[in-house]
Amino acid sequence: MTSQSPQHEQQSMGVLTVEDLTALVADGEISTVMLGVPDMRARLRGKILDAKHFLTQLPAGADMCAYVLATDVDMNPVEGFDLAGWRTGYGDLRVVPDQRTIRRLDYLPGTVLVHGDALHPDGTAVDVAPRHMLREQLRLLAEHELTVKVGIESEFVLYAGSEAQIHDAGYRDLTPVSPHNLDYALDHPPALSAFFVDLQDALSQAGSPVEAMKPEGAPGQIEVTWPYGDPVRACDTYTVHKHAVRHIAAEHLLTPTFMAAPQTGVGSGLHLHVSLWRDGQPVFTPGSDGDLPGLLRHCVAGLLEALSHLAPLYAPTTNSYKRYAPCSFAPTAYTWGVDNRTCAVRVAGHGENTRLEVRLAGADANPYLALAATIAAINHGLTTHPKLMEPVTGDAYTAFDPLLVPRTLDEALTDFRESYIAQLAFGSDVVDHYARAAEIEIAAERGQVTDIDRERGLLRA
Repeated sequence: MTSQSPQHEQQSMGVLTVEDLTALVADGEISTVMLGVPDMRARLRGKILDAKHFLTQLPAGADMCAYVLATDVDMNPVEGFDLAGWRTGYGDLRVVPDQRTIRRLDYLPGTVLVHGDALHPDGTAVDVAPRHMLREQLRLLAEHELTVKVGIESEFVLYAGSEAQIHDAGYRDLTPVSPHNLDYALDHPPALSAFFVDLQDALSQAGSPVEAMKPEGAPGQIEVTWPYGDPVRACDTYTVHKHAVRHIAAEHLLTPTFMAAPQTGVGSGLHLHVSLWRDGQPVFTPGSDGDLPGLLRHCVAGLLEALSHLAPLYAPTTNSYKRYAPCSFAPTAYTWGVDNRTCAVRVAGHGENTRLEVRLAGADANPYLALAATIAAINHGLTTHPKLMEPVTGDAYTAFDPLLVPRTLDEALTDFRESYIAQLAFGSDVVDHYARAAEIEIAAERGQVTDIDRERGLLRA
């Protein structure tokens, strides 16, 4: 679990200043800069630049085709996005380096990674860029004289074999790196132990030291958590993590997947731990009688009411909705409870460490978007004070008459597109952009004949 005590906040170790980078380039230790912007899937897209050239171009950054923020999962040009398309000529946007994010990647010798922000040619922010969307919600939260601290839990599944081997096998008969449920186990298969050591070292050297790593409840499933800290930095750290996981896994002839439901009965989540602070003090601390403060209750009510309208931002694929299953530790309804992992929103921690764990996002979610949706829902709760249902004290999967999580992306898309809450929080341009992304996901699956179709119909139709 993620702690929020001040002494556990993320440190700046491993993150370089421009002066540090300049000295390392002059000494010949750094020759390459990877400048990346998180795309709609939180994958880093960008350019590999000569380090000396990068320094001469600061702070201007680099031009990149705008379709890096307006494409499908395979980076195919698709119509329907206002940001980029054939009718716009697929023009450029500018990716300006965030000079606070220079990280040395020891698993790529001589290389640093820098996160960038997407700007239009006139210098205005690209409103659909995930990093910008999160910052906008944080700005709105600040109007309540509140800040947020965030901790992220990442789950993914690790399979034996290289990406090429798994591709050639048609993504069938996958072999998890561990054959059994090793949740909380401290005796790991050698391949998993070696992977843990290398990943922990890589993230520490990149200024993203983990709080904990462990096997999770499904064969080959891993959970990684980071200390509490700044929300944008937490999401940046997650993108570094995904980059490192894929690179290090390949070196070990392993393949990770961040699918929400990579196999029937297996679900991987992206849990967000959030707490609010005012004047340096946590505001979720229960009273001496144990009662939860009114501000926390407004936040929970906002989460339950608004997140039901924002699902495409934290469950962006058709596969996302296959994770929401009874008795799976993934929620099936918008419920809340105290230390109750069957709920969508769990009040976790004790005393000053009290926080909200939002368990709706799957491993395929973009953390910037999922967190932006979460903060937007909190803003909604703080502004409108919706009525809060009673907490679930037992099995939330059997709770009476709660609002259900959407069963499909089609269902979620309809609510998202028509929601005044989504429009008010993000604006019509952002809603239209991510609605189009959802349409593309739905269209990619619709009409495809699957193994299930053949298994159930080939000899029975």
